[in-house]
Amino acid sequence: MPSHTEKGRLAIVGLGPGRREYMTGRALDAIAKAAYIIGNDSYLEPLEPLMAGKNIIRSSMGKEVERAKQAIDLAKEHAVAIVSGGDAGVYGMASIVLEVLEHSGTVIDVEVIPGVTAANAAASRVGSPLSGDFAVISLSDLLTPLEVIEQRLDAVFSVGIPVVLYNPKSRGRPHNFALAIEHARKHLGPETPVSLVKNALRDGEEIIITRLGEIERVEDAVDMHTTVIICGNEGRIWRMGEHVKGIITPRGYHRKYVY
Repeated sequence: MPSHTEKGRLAIVGLGPGRREYMTGRALDAIAKAAYIIGNDSYLEPLEPLMAGKNIIRSSMGKEVERAKQAIDLAKEHAVAIVSGGDAGVYGMASIVLEVLEHSGTVIDVEVIPGVTAANAAASRVGSPLSGDFAVISLSDLLTPLEVIEQRLDAVFSVGIPVVLYNPKSRGRPHNFALAIEHARKHLGPETPVSLVKNALRDGEEIIITRLGEIERVEDAVDMHTTVIICGNEGRIWRMGEHVKGIITPRGYHRKYVY
């Protein structure tokens, strides 16, 4: 977007999984140039080595609107980076910041800087489960009614593509994951591969490869930090020798080439 001010600018920065080696060069540059860095405390923690000498504003879950307003106000005069886990435009801060900016009528230089999403991070740890078309659905009904989530789940599972589930289970909504599994089983067989990746590309990473018919055996491992990938019609377990390594969803090369 073109610059309309010589003083301030706002970068909405996707941090990816949070580790520096998985952040883009553009994200690192925006943080380096920012006078103010604003974000949820859990997202700021991995940035500690990059924040020396900067003004740090820590926030908490549920304060997204206030965070957006503060970032916009500061960006009128200063270089500001408001950070978001994963990609800022995928269940992140970009939409609310841009909505608040639009409603405020403020004219500033603003940029959305992409980051590695939870879907990308989790998929990379279990092979290639998202090789073609796929869908991402959040099971959090904080901002989306549960009936709408269920309609979307039924629709995407019905077309046989892989489905990535974000925010699958929390103490406040322990049953949404089970509802998602019910919808999956309407359209997919019990042998359908499923991966659970907790803390993908972060400390404490845990990976489980299972099947749709056996999901109850590992359901206790699912929490808010878990990304669940339920394969579609073509997904299969990937083995190296006798060992299960992950999941592959063939892209279709086998229908065109001999290999």
